[in-house]
Amino acid sequence: MSSSMDVDESNVFYLPQQPLPTVHVPASYAEHRDKHTPLCIDNGSTNLRFGFCTSESPRVGLNMIAKYKERKTNKPLLLFGEGIDVEGGARSQARTPWEGDVLLNFDALENALDYAFIQLGIDTPSVDHPILMTERLASPLHSRALTSELMFEQYCVPSLAFCVDSVMSFYHNNLPSPPVPFRSDGLVVSFNTASTSVIPVLDGKGLMSHAKRIPWGASQATDYLQKLIQLKYPTFPNRVTTTQTNWMLQNFCEFATDYTALLRQLKDPLQMRAADRIIQFPYTLPVTEEKTEEELARIAERKKEQGRKLQELAAKSRMEKLLQKENDLAHLLSVRERREEETKREWADTLKEEGFSNDAALDATIKKLEADLKKARKKEADGENEEPEEPPSFPLVDVPDEELDEDGLKEKRKQKLMKAGYEARERAKREKEREREEREAEEKREEQERDRDLAGWASKLRKEQEAIMSRIKERNRRKAALTDRKSAASQARMKSIANLAADDRVPKKRRKGGGEDMFGADDADWAIYRKINTAAASSDEEDDYANLQAVEQKLLAYDPTFTEEHTHAALTSQRSALMAAFRPQYEEGDVKGKTRIHLNVERWRVCEAWFSPSMAGVDSAGLGEVLQNVLARFSDQDKGRLVKNVFLTGAPSQLPNIIPRLHATLRPILPPEMPLEIVRAADPTRDAWRGMADFAKTDEFARVGVTKAEYEEWGGERVKRWWGGNWNSSVPI
Repeated sequence: MSSSMDVDESNVFYLPQQPLPTVHVPASYAEHRDKHTPLCIDNGSTNLRFGFCTSESPRVGLNMIAKYKERKTNKPLLLFGEGIDVEGGARSQARTPWEGDVLLNFDALENALDYAFIQLGIDTPSVDHPILMTERLASPLHSRALTSELMFEQYCVPSLAFCVDSVMSFYHNNLPSPPVPFRSDGLVVSFNTASTSVIPVLDGKGLMSHAKRIPWGASQATDYLQKLIQLKYPTFPNRVTTTQTNWMLQNFCEFATDYTALLRQLKDPLQMRAADRIIQFPYTLPVTEEKTEEELARIAERKKEQGRKLQELAAKSRMEKLLQKENDLAHLLSVRERREEETKREWADTLKEEGFSNDAALDATIKKLEADLKKARKKEADGENEEPEEPPSFPLVDVPDEELDEDGLKEKRKQKLMKAGYEARERAKREKEREREEREAEEKREEQERDRDLAGWASKLRKEQEAIMSRIKERNRRKAALTDRKSAASQARMKSIANLAADDRVPKKRRKGGGEDMFGADDADWAIYRKINTAAASSDEEDDYANLQAVEQKLLAYDPTFTEEHTHAALTSQRSALMAAFRPQYEEGDVKGKTRIHLNVERWRVCEAWFSPSMAGVDSAGLGEVLQNVLARFSDQDKGRLVKNVFLTGAPSQLPNIIPRLHATLRPILPPEMPLEIVRAADPTRDAWRGMADFAKTDEFARVGVTKAEYEEWGGERVKRWWGGNWNSSVPI
């Protein structure tokens, strides 16, 4: 058991306080009025980034809205972004435009765009600016059509172009100085909220026909970490929210260069403890009323007084029962004295009134009362040992039957039974005495052996202990195997049951002809029931536990090297050091310790799911397989151009050790002489918008957008094919 006081406080991390929302002041529209400045909108699953292309950085807000009624004035409110967390009831009604990796909730998208245009200061009836907007890789045409309809019909934008965010981030980080055109090569790996995509870029053009995507992103990793925590702490007192889990993912999780080797390393409890990160959740200490010494003394005296009263009541109850028995005995003795004075008929009526069927029942009751009183008096007199009973006499046993009347014969049969019982008891006493003598002789022999060679005696007993523990372990292993329906032990048990049910021991002809079933003639036959009954404890098991306890008691008494820690009970109840390091147990009543989460293996396990989604229950190829599949489509020359610039973007790409892990994944599948370089975006979260702003300033931007007239002619699903956008349902420029 651990105590929260024993933990190194430098390794304890506290949940961050929820910051107050920032009040964003809408910008002035004067600078962009009537100038048709392009407007860039990065419509991400988590954050909405928007701004004019002339800005240095975008405005950012959580891409989430909530319709909520204010409690005091009952006024309907529309909350966006971090303002949702201010109102407690608004969070449950929050919605995002995205469902996983698909844009579906267009009411929420419209509200988010309203907020964006208001913050940009746009106060005109229509948004008279060309729009460059992101969409996911291979976006469904339904999502694109409704987004185009919203932009052209609701906001009356003059033109709309769609792009893929990761390609625009690559464009911003590889943009040469003018007038050199953009002709960079690279392999873009985009880590998004709900997916991870790989897009090859050659000569400055994204090859969307060769792009791949896997359904694993930051939101799935957060859910996976939350499930691992719930599995590890099923009775955790606090609710672990998705926001808190996402904070743990960002701050404590990392990629392992070799996950299998790391697990082997973490098998050492010391290494496991070194890798531990402790998350302290809020807790409230129970209010304990402190008592003064006088109050404690008063309480102790009260308890002592109550104990004395209970003892007195028990003694009084015993005395009353003793007096009652004495009165009953005196009454029954007086009744028996009347036997000589009354006739047989009167005596029979007297016995019936007293509740006895015959004289023997009366005598037995009197005898029992006398024995009980004798025992009680001896117990009162400091519990002295009972005196040995005098051997009973059976005078009628040797008398011939001819000399006895009917009552005498009955009494003779009774005395024969009593004599047989007495002799059986005497034989049992003699057998017990003989066993006691043998036991004393064995103990004396063992004592001599112990005095002669203590080490050899202890070694022999330890081997005996190990043998018994091995039998118990094997028995427990078999019981555990029987719970598994597919195990060999369980199948053997079912076969035994089937054989019993089939009853093939006697052929049908013999059974009809009265053939005898010889099952049970051999005592070993009955072992089959013990074999198929998994719940019943066998006699062997009981004997093993009894023998084990006796052996351990001897070793504890005489072997100084054998302690309580070596006993079977201690070994089985003791939690392994590795399990104790994986999830430390805190003492009962340690409120601070009970509200702690220990992250160790989970720190690498969650990130490993990017390379092996099947470990989290997702039927998909990992990132390493996807990279290999994409590169296999190119010649060695083009492959060399791609891997010379493996570009990482997206917020999860900031997790530690992602570059060494990708290097360890790609290097074995490439020729040794082929150079490999992996770089991360300068700002993985905002460089996509900055790339959009860079492109919107170029002359090419005007050619890639769909105008209002083209929208009315083609419909909302059609876009123009260009190097930074999707190719599905596209028209060549």
